[in-house]
Amino acid sequence: MRKLVLLGGGYGNMRILLRLLPNNFPEDTMITLIDRTPFHSLKTEFYALAAGTTTDKKVRVSFPENPRLEMVYGEISKIDRKEKSVTLEDGQVIPYDDLVIGLGCEDDYHGVPGAEENSYSIQTIAKSRTTFEKLCGLPPGSVVGIVGAGLSGIELASELRESRSDLKIKLFDRSDRILRAFPEKLSKYVKDWFVKNNVDVIANSNITKVEPTRLYNHEEVIDVDAVVWTAGVRPVKIVREMDAEKDKKGRPLVNQYFHLIDDENVFVVGDCASSDLPASAQLAEEQGERIVKVLKHRWNNEALPEKMPEIKLKGFMGSLGKKQGFVHLADTTVTGRIARLMKSGLLWMYKRQNDSQ
Repeated sequence: MRKLVLLGGGYGNMRILLRLLPNNFPEDTMITLIDRTPFHSLKTEFYALAAGTTTDKKVRVSFPENPRLEMVYGEISKIDRKEKSVTLEDGQVIPYDDLVIGLGCEDDYHGVPGAEENSYSIQTIAKSRTTFEKLCGLPPGSVVGIVGAGLSGIELASELRESRSDLKIKLFDRSDRILRAFPEKLSKYVKDWFVKNNVDVIANSNITKVEPTRLYNHEEVIDVDAVVWTAGVRPVKIVREMDAEKDKKGRPLVNQYFHLIDDENVFVVGDCASSDLPASAQLAEEQGERIVKVLKHRWNNEALPEKMPEIKLKGFMGSLGKKQGFVHLADTTVTGRIARLMKSGLLWMYKRQNDSQ
């Protein structure tokens, strides 16, 4: 049996499973999915789990079941391209013919002293649970510092405000305005929501040090009771240490077929793959679609297309609590309740599509 091994049950590899199962792949091929948890986690919703406005069960989707899909649970310790095998921390060695690496990312602390040791995270479901316990266990009047005002920081700050109206929330933004890369109308809408809901947005910030109860912004020392870090990501350690050519962010370089430059049997998908486009669930799914096309051409002994279709992202969606939101699609900005309903609808469709497998 040929073995297709998928590392990580994130958005990219879930899309690959959705397209291949139940029988859209050769009968002489077995698929193995390796993940640390027995379910697919909806990473785009971890902010709500950490804020205490959704439950653990609502941010999970079951992996599909199929006689030719083998599930292996554990932490990966080694990827050996020469031996074409993956080793787990418990000593299991799993051989592959084709490998798809979709192990995601972790927080990038940018070398800021104390940031990793003294801040909380929403990068994994386990870390989001820990963050929930800390934030929702704080006494009234506590100060929470959220470092990084990208989509994750914005959604966490707004959701935490709805969950805990008694907390003082400070959102630190490196830019001079929220979501600077997008239309000013969108930035203004988000900023106005924060002003109205008493979230302190600190623009042009530069966090130079993090202590258990202090944040250093430039020369200013700010007392806090908890810090959540949402200021950038990098590939997980095992991917950063892989023997492969990488970009300046430590992500393996891939060609238009999404396999390594020097290895057509090792694909990379999602946040740990080098790309000029911003990391997102949408990007991972589009990459997964293209990997499936390449695999099918190979399985059918067909030549690969000379040029793969370019990935064009449709836009992005964000929530401001449970009732307001913002959407930027095809150069059009939608804000308010309609935008929030659009995001909720997309999540419902995603869960329904994947739960039906």
